[in-house]
Amino acid sequence: MATRVHARLLAATESGSDRGDVPGWVLVTVMSAGVVLAVWAAAELVLPQVFREAVTSVRRP
Repeated sequence: MATRVHARLLAATESGSDRGDVPGWVLVTVMSAGVVLAVWAAAELVLPQVFREAVTSVRRP
């Protein structure tokens, strides 16, 4: 059975049908960018305050 699967995979790649799912990759890329922007927008308000608190809490020995 593994030999048949391997033969089918070789036949599929030799025929030039290994382009992949371009619309799927575009959708994944756009959705990933949307998630990054959403996290960035939420963190943009909180991170400066967290940074200031961290810097002011550091004490010299």
